[in-house]
Amino acid sequence: MIALQPGQFERIAKALSDPRRFALLEQISAGKECPQSTLCRMFPVTKATISHHLKELQQAGLVSSEKDGQYCCYTVRRDVLQAYSDELMRRVGAKAIA
Repeated sequence: MIALQPGQFERIAKALSDPRRFALLEQISAGKECPQSTLCRMFPVTKATISHHLKELQQAGLVSSEKDGQYCCYTVRRDVLQAYSDELMRRVGAKAIA
């Protein structure tokens, strides 16, 4: 298991609070990897907007990217999602159960 970096919990929470970013993350997680061009076709916004949201997801550590020439594919960092979920439960989960 990995540990979140200082401030990463907050960056992830902020990234996931945006409905479009959350939808992008869901779409990326639907497969092993997802090309940016596919995301651009699926969402009715500009390529620049998609790039901005992907950058936010990357900075939060939720996705990683791999370039192949001019193409870029994204994958979900499930280890980071698990660490975030564990930290969320540590912070509020036990209080909700009590």
